[in-house]
Amino acid sequence: MTVQEAYQQLMYQLFEMYDDREAANIADMVIEHISAFRKIDRIINKQFPLNEDQIQLLNNYTFQLLQNKPVQYVLHDAWFAGMKLYVDENVLIPRPETEELVDWIIADCQLRITDSLLTTHHSPLTFLDIGTGSGCIPVALKKKLPNAEIHALDVSQGALNVATQNAVTQQTEINFHLLNILNKDVWSLLPNFDIIVSNPPYVKQSEATAMHKNVLQHEPYVALFVPDEDALLFYKTIAEFGLQHLNRNGKLFFEINEALGKDVCDLLTEYGYTNIELKKDLQGKDRMVRAEIMGPL
Repeated sequence: MTVQEAYQQLMYQLFEMYDDREAANIADMVIEHISAFRKIDRIINKQFPLNEDQIQLLNNYTFQLLQNKPVQYVLHDAWFAGMKLYVDENVLIPRPETEELVDWIIADCQLRITDSLLTTHHSPLTFLDIGTGSGCIPVALKKKLPNAEIHALDVSQGALNVATQNAVTQQTEINFHLLNILNKDVWSLLPNFDIIVSNPPYVKQSEATAMHKNVLQHEPYVALFVPDEDALLFYKTIAEFGLQHLNRNGKLFFEINEALGKDVCDLLTEYGYTNIELKKDLQGKDRMVRAEIMGPL
């Protein structure tokens, strides 16, 4: 079997599950992973033969893909902020909108970070990522802001194993904590921070019926869903945590359910946060919120 025949065979099988463009993209990813040929290389080397191990790998990957398993979990690869990260079913697959959130944080902090590096009167900024999953947020922040002190927590040891692996691979020093932010008894174990960021569970359980099977069957339920009757559960908890653990003029950054932008902003106002901004993603959806607090003295 040639590399081009392998690509066409996989793509045609995926047409049953995905639209033409997505099927082609997934097939490109798989064949590149197996053969190390990028799309342009495959066009030039159409007749290059796959060996028996590569064909067996292709069959294995194809079987998993046809069971609705996302290609990122099949290959254990996901790209985020220019980095190839390891992912498995312990963590959510990093999304482009989360990358937009990281870009917003970096842009917002850039002047303050510059001041910290140029004077002796400011310490490096400190960050906490709540519900870190794959570690995509803290690792990306540390790559862009190498002098920052960055902490990240998750309730799942499996997720922290993935996040730790990504931090090591990307040569970033992150302080990881196995904690449940909903348990207020553990809050005292954490220091104060300049920036708290979270992409918490925000999909209502009633919204599950509209989601693709590859999400519902494979991505971790605990990282996706909140009860319909308490959709702001994590935002309320983190807002309260921020009142105790944000430094003066500290900021919260959230990724949110597009349908809950006003609700999240109103909640933050009730908790005393100011300079609240609701930001749309590149798809035009309300997806991010930033808020500021005076913080403890």
